[in-house]
Formats: sequence, C-alpha cells, structure tokens
Amino acid sequence: MSEERANRLGEYLRARRGLVTPEQAGLPVGGNRRVPGLRREEVALLAGISGDYYLRLERGRDKNPSAQVLGSIARVLQLGELDHEYLLGLATTRARPRRRPRPERVPARLHQLLASVGVPAFVEGRAFDVLAANDLAVAFSPRLRPGNNRLRSLMLDPEEREFHQNWEAATEGLVAALRGSVGAEVEDARFVELVGELALTSDRFRDLWGRHDVRVLEGGSAIVNHPVVGELQLHRDKLPVDGVLLVLYYADRGSPSDEKLRMLASLTDPGRAEEPAPR
Repeated sequence: MSEERANRLGEYLRARRGLVTPEQAGLPVGGNRRVPGLRREEVALLAGISGDYYLRLERGRDKNPSAQVLGSIARVLQLGELDHEYLLGLATTRARPRRRPRPERVPARLHQLLASVGVPAFVEGRAFDVLAANDLAVAFSPRLRPGNNRLRSLMLDPEEREFHQNWEAATEGLVAALRGSVGAEVEDARFVELVGELALTSDRFRDLWGRHDVRVLEGGSAIVNHPVVGELQLHRDKLPVDGVLLVLYYADRGSPSDEKLRMLASLTDPGRAEEPAPR
C-alpha cells in the first residue's frame, strides 16, 4: 500500500505546512532553515499542542484527532473553509467502508439536450472524462470529443497551452478540482489510473498534485484562443444531472464572442447560422 493511501492525513499535513512561510505565520525568520515552510514544532506551538502529538499525527500513529485539534492546525496552516472540510474528512475516512463508485451513464434526455442546444455543451464524469458532447463542443475544442479526458488533454496536449489564455490557472484549478472530486475515494480505479499516468508524464501535474490544493469547480468564465474564430470570452456553467455534469459554454448576447460562436456554429451546421443562441 502506498504512503498516501496508508497515511493520507500525514501526507496532507506535510504538504500544507510546506506552503506556509514563517513570515505568513508571524514567526521570526532564522538564517539556517532547511525547510521552505513551517517546521513540525512550529505548527505544534502555534496550534497549542505538543510537538510529540503533532509528530504522531504526521506519521499516522494517532488515528482519532479531535475536531478541535484539527481546527487549530487548520488555522495555523491557513486553510480555507473547503480545505478545512477536506482535512476533517481525511481524519474520518479510515472508519468508512469502501463503496463501489456509481457507474457513470449519460441519461437519454441529456443526449437529446446536447443535440438541440445551440452552444458548446458536453457531459463529463467525476474524473473529467468526456462522456458525451455536441458537434459545436467538438468544433470549439477537439479535445472535448467523447472518450477524451479533460485533465489529461490539459496537461499533455500542446494545443491546450495555446487554447487557454491562462493555462497555468486552468491547470491549477482542474488539478485541485480532481482532488476535491476524489475525496475519500482514493482507491477508485479510475482515479488511481489517471493520477498514476499524469504523475509519470507531467512535471506540472506532479508539482500541483503535491500541493494538495482542494477546489470545487462550479460556474465561472473562460477566455480561450480558438484557432479559427480567435479569442472567445465565455461563461461556463456546470449542472449536475444523475451523477454526471452537464457543462455549457456561452457568451453574452450580442457580444463579439457571441457572434464568433454563431460563426463557429455555421461552420459546424449551416442550418444554425441564423438561429439565436438560447438563454
């Protein structure tokens, strides 16, 4: 069993304390530090617990830390609300029985919706596998063709660097979202396969995965550089439907990006050239 599977709490604590500098924690900076972040004893001191107890936590020797202790550590490590919840989950997953992941299937009504909606739309699974997509989504990005994995494409496909105006932010967000999606299902075969592949093939992924950032990707915005129609400024919505996510990209009505999407739609399906995009 790997170290992360055996002691996920300790792995997380080590990663996160390495991201907090002494200055951020309000400590004096010495000239002979061997670690970039906080030392174990510094975390323990600031959290009001003994250094020996904190060491046992990192080494996986204490299996039942209290919520109060974890809350104090979260404060020292400057964790946000979502990261704090993730930390609490790591401390309680040991007692949970393993659950078989629910199969990911695209409901028939979503296939019908994809065929009728006039914007790029696709369906993705919990590991960002593209399960279904309409023609406009594939014209928007060939990496959205069903069977592809969005995170693998983002990390390994050179065209993705050109496509995303801020590739660094996109990779950071999607890797953190993967960890949030994994949650307690660390032994899920799909996640093990994907994380193992990217850890071997992408330096960027290894660096980001080692940070243990956690995020939930919801609605937002995206600026992309399309090779045919140019820059697109779009909104992105993610709608959960029966265990999968419906993702839609659309522009403000009447905006230059809206006109470019219409142009892209006309190249994909000439019959849609004059149809207004639904809102």
